[in-house]
Amino acid sequence: MRLVFVVMAAICLLPSCKGKKTGSQFEVKGTITNNTARMIYLEEVPMVTMKGMIVDSAELGKDGKYKLKVPLAESRVYNLRLDQNQYPIAAIINDASSISLDATFSKENSQFVESYEVKGSPVSLQLKDFMTGFNTRLQTIFPLARQADSLRQLNAPDSVYAPLNAEGMRISGELKEYTSSAIKNSKNPALSMIILGYYQSTANNDGFGLQPISNDEVTSIVNELAIAFPQHQGVSSIKKMLEKQDQGGPNLIGQSAPEISLPDPNGNTIKLSSFLGKYVLVDFWASWCGPCRMENPNVVSAYNKYKNKNFTIFGVSLDRPGQKEAWVKAIMDDKLTWPQVSDLAFWSSPVVALYGFNGIPFNVLVDPQGKIIAQSLRGPALEAKLAELLK
Repeated sequence: MRLVFVVMAAICLLPSCKGKKTGSQFEVKGTITNNTARMIYLEEVPMVTMKGMIVDSAELGKDGKYKLKVPLAESRVYNLRLDQNQYPIAAIINDASSISLDATFSKENSQFVESYEVKGSPVSLQLKDFMTGFNTRLQTIFPLARQADSLRQLNAPDSVYAPLNAEGMRISGELKEYTSSAIKNSKNPALSMIILGYYQSTANNDGFGLQPISNDEVTSIVNELAIAFPQHQGVSSIKKMLEKQDQGGPNLIGQSAPEISLPDPNGNTIKLSSFLGKYVLVDFWASWCGPCRMENPNVVSAYNKYKNKNFTIFGVSLDRPGQKEAWVKAIMDDKLTWPQVSDLAFWSSPVVALYGFNGIPFNVLVDPQGKIIAQSLRGPALEAKLAELLK
């Protein structure tokens, strides 16, 4: 399996942050080799919306040279992307007013970046080094997983492939420690947040066997960044979102869960009441919600562990009007395999008033009789509650 340096904005930067100097510019220039693309784009990767935005574009010269410019702003992440490629060339961070990035594509596969070189941006180099180290370690898990799967198909006893699982868990632990160390040693808030987001998005893939960073750990990281970089608007906004979601909503425990009847991505109406007889986690989220996306790996883990024990999840999205594609993409990217519905009405959705919450992620746990028995369960708290109920 080929791992590309895809910077998944599990976390991103606000698009409206102030520049360092009026009129100052952030310039990216370089040369693209072995690719026939006509256009190159500079894509800002926002900390809250998680939706990349093209902020500049240029035609590639016949010699592959390009130059892109945007106003110089507070520390944030950008992707370089070609018009015909699915994945970004690379991610960069604007720690200097001018940087160069040269990329060479594979002659056999124009989608694959064989190598790239960044000059003039120490923080972008740190990001590249982290990605290289992370992906190199991650690749060692694949042969272990393949061997374990082969042994299971042969009905080998657990004792045979247990050592493979143990080695995979050891590597997973090393990857988490590697990520935590990189975040701790980072002196740049955008670098810290993109590292955190990259790890969380990878942990959301069950095939890697990584343990997601808990919501409490995420909150601690963001709080430390807010202290270290008090003027950074992106970090400040993430901190406020986390604080808002901690406020939860009114105490709904003991009440009958209000009915929710909304369409799924295929247009079929699904009702909450159709799940009577099961424990149901009603999960309110949105593709644009950074904290929601950070929490999703924990929700996926809980679902996979208890889905065969009379438990399911009912996802309710507060995505914006006209953003169905972003909603569906987030479902696929985060591997949310349970029923999902949305009226794409943002905060105007009737479900907000029905359940009275003022921030997401927010959830309620409904028992088989339709009564709400818990709310605002995240990370270890969700796991502990399900373990208590579904023995």
